[in-house]
Amino acid sequence: MSKTLMIAGCGDVGSRLALRLQPCGWTLYGLRRDVAQLPAGIHPVAGDLQQPVCPAAWPAGELDYLVYCAAASQHDEAGYRSAYVDGLRHVLAWLGERGQRPKRLLFVSSSGVYAQQDGEWIDETAPAEAEGYSGKVMLEAEQLALASGVPASLVRLTGIYGPGRQWLLNQVRQGYRVASEPPLYANRIHAEDAAGLLAFLLQADAEGAELADCYLGVDDEPAPLHEVVGWLREQMGVTQWAEENSVRRAGSKRCSNARARALGWAPQYPSYREGYAVVLAAD
Repeated sequence: MSKTLMIAGCGDVGSRLALRLQPCGWTLYGLRRDVAQLPAGIHPVAGDLQQPVCPAAWPAGELDYLVYCAAASQHDEAGYRSAYVDGLRHVLAWLGERGQRPKRLLFVSSSGVYAQQDGEWIDETAPAEAEGYSGKVMLEAEQLALASGVPASLVRLTGIYGPGRQWLLNQVRQGYRVASEPPLYANRIHAEDAAGLLAFLLQADAEGAELADCYLGVDDEPAPLHEVVGWLREQMGVTQWAEENSVRRAGSKRCSNARARALGWAPQYPSYREGYAVVLAAD
């Protein structure tokens, strides 16, 4: 039987998710401001998550699933609150107005909710005690999702990379260094694997699997950033070093995907090497 899904904030990952579910017969709605960028076959819902008025094209019938995967366009506390807390609150209100109660809400969150910085391994049971505004606001949005009255699972994605996401590659091209001692562990997931994990969880729920309330979206191999940069330099033929000292980043932790793997998911790109090899080949 066909399942109906609303993807609220249907950008890069949301569009990849829709393309994965299309062949499975799902009815797909994508909400975003510029619906011209939606892939073919997704019912466009033009709307602004930051406005309280329900979009005119919001479907009137039953919605089986909701994925909330907004991205902040303004990178300050007000921008984060508007995108994640206010936006989710608006969507939940629109569900209420239409008398819709999805079977499950997937709220796309971030591993930025964790404050650990000593390279320790963490999983979904680790304390999430973010110190910066972005993580704190995301935790607030997570609580809103879990208290929504709709069965909800949080999907805490780590650093998404893939086509069009050039930040680290640009840093490497410019010859920036990164400290090796102490190692700065970074966690990644290819955009296709982020979408794949969301699709896997939706399909599992639709088939009757019991989902947990939280999953970490990460590949199999968190790695020291200097190791990743060294590998990329070699692949890209970069030999110069910049005068500036280092790539700047905060935190150092190793996220485990054991919970998602135990459910049967596996990343298509198990480490940065497989994922970046595809990105560089297409660059």
